[in-house]
Order: sequence, then structure tokens, then C-alpha cells
Amino acid sequence: MKLKSTLTASAIALALASPAFAAEVEWKMTAAIGEGSFLYQNFMERFADNVEMITQDRVNIKPFGAGVLAPAFKAYEAVQDGIVEAGHSTPSYLVNQDPTNAIFASFPGGMSPEATMHWVYEGGGEAMLQEFRRDDMGLHSLVVGIGTSEIMAHSNVKIETVADLQGVKYRTSGAFAAVLQENFGAVPTVVPGNEIYTLLQRNGVDAVEWSTPGANISEGFHEVAPYMIMPGVHQPSFLWEVFVKQETWDALPADLQGLITAAAKLSTYESFTRFGDSDIKAMVEFRKSDVEFVVMDSAESEKIREAGRDWARAQAAAQTEAGNARMQSVLDSYLTYQSDWAANASYLVRDSAE
Repeated sequence: MKLKSTLTASAIALALASPAFAAEVEWKMTAAIGEGSFLYQNFMERFADNVEMITQDRVNIKPFGAGVLAPAFKAYEAVQDGIVEAGHSTPSYLVNQDPTNAIFASFPGGMSPEATMHWVYEGGGEAMLQEFRRDDMGLHSLVVGIGTSEIMAHSNVKIETVADLQGVKYRTSGAFAAVLQENFGAVPTVVPGNEIYTLLQRNGVDAVEWSTPGANISEGFHEVAPYMIMPGVHQPSFLWEVFVKQETWDALPADLQGLITAAAKLSTYESFTRFGDSDIKAMVEFRKSDVEFVVMDSAESEKIREAGRDWARAQAAAQTEAGNARMQSVLDSYLTYQSDWAANASYLVRDSAE
């Protein structure tokens, strides 16, 4: 008993004398979405947890929702200005600054989620995004999420053809906003995600697009809008990234760079399967609700897809004419991969009710 007491006392004394473990790297990370949302949990919190696990607590990332450290649409600027070490957002919110972002974010007429993931990791997409962020913004980017196809709209008006888009007040962002306005006479507006429900409920807009079925069901859009418009050709997939200053990244030991990169890739895989699983479960619940499914005819939705590809080609050509060929290079890579995938995917089995 005396020996046991002595050892216990020694252990307590040692614990009290030893300094608390501190991570080698600590980052605060601001988000473009609200804390607790499906996207926040599935991308941002997942990445932070995976980094902590894979680095064995050597890196600690503390996530904060939109509006806590920086406004929703100012995550990139907050990192560039040194207000916060890391940010989490989507290239979709930077399309107005540089349309090259639309290719990484996906756009009407873009690739399926499956093909997008392959292009990002095997076709050079992420490497081109990292080069783009480094050269244009002084940031290092890590892809942390690739999403499944979105719901085209939760809507107060029935949209069956592109003609029905004329004059529709539509909450959206990125390339689809430009395509809607320029090609179909809709009136796009951009608001943060946490304002969409109230805007739709109060008829401040006629229609909204936000995310996938699994993400949208928790937002309750189907409870305040009678129609769900599909398929999600406006956003066949999407990409979210985490970014830090390039100098911050370069200062990390090489082993930590590798471990954080691995955590990002793991987060993409895990969030992708979570999206798909949640989407199917959500669609089951949507069918039990009073919302009406409106599936656009393929000939009509193809008009949106082609308008999106035409928009991307026109933007790339304009950039090249102005002396910047980057967008054309990225678009060529993207469209070539899409074409090769489509031309050679006949071996793939597709589960469909039809």
C-alpha cells in the first residue's frame, strides 16, 4: 500500500509539473456558411477533425461559422488580410471576380459528380486550382469536398421549360446567375445561405437553389415552397476548398503538409458518400411531403446545359483576348475530360427507376 501511494503521489506530481500538450500548429478557420448547417458539418468540421486525427493532434483547426470572424462572402479576403489563418468557401462565390472560378465550382453543362472527382484528383484539376490560387491570390488551396447534384430549385412558381424562367426572381450564385439573366430573362440575386429560408417564405424571391436533397431537407425549403424543380443541371456537382496563405503553408514541415493534404482528400471522400446517402434518404422524405416534383424535359434542361457551356467558352475567349489564357487552359482540360468520360462511360452500370 505504501509503494502504491508513493507511485500515485509521484504520478500526480509529475502531471502537475508537466506543461499541457500544445499543438504545433493552431489555425482559426472562418466559413462561408453558418455553423451547424449540413455543409458546415460535412465539409468544414469533418476536415478539422480529420486533420487532428491524422496529425495526431499536432495541428488544431478551430472552425467558426459565417459572420463570427468574417462575413459569409469575405472568407478569402479574411485570410489574405491576416484576420484569420484559414478559410473555407467555394469558388462559386468568386465567379464575378474571375470567371475561371466557375470551372472549379462547376457550372450549367458541367460534369457529373463522379467525373468531377476523377478530374480533380486524377485529371489535374486540383493542381490547376492550387496554381490559380497561388498566382492570383497568394493562397494555398486544398479541396475538401465535392458534392452531388443539387436541386435546381425550391420554387413558388412551376418551372417546366426555359420559357418559364422569364422574370423569375431566383436566389443563386456563380455561373448560373449569369446564364439565367443573359439567356433566359430571370432576375438572379445572391444572399447568404442563412437568409434563404426567410426570403423564400416571404416571397422575396420566386425560387432558390442551395444544395443537394440531403442538405436542403434540413433547411425546410419544401415546407414553404410548393415545387421542387429537377434535375440539377445548373449545378451538376460543386467543390469547396480550405485555403491558407501560401507563406503559411510553405512554413509547415513537409510531413505536416503531407498529412494535412491526406486529411483533405479523406474529407472529400467521406463527405461525398455522406452526401449521396443523405440525398437518397431525403428524397424518400420529400416524396412523403406535400411538395410537387417537377422534372424538366431533357430537351429543355439541355438548353440550360448548352447555354452554360457557351457562357464558359465566351468567358474564356474574352480572358484570352485580354491577355490571360489561364481560363482557356483550365476549360480545355475540363471539357476534354468531360468529353472523354461521356464517350467512354457506356460500360458503367446506372441504377435508375426507368
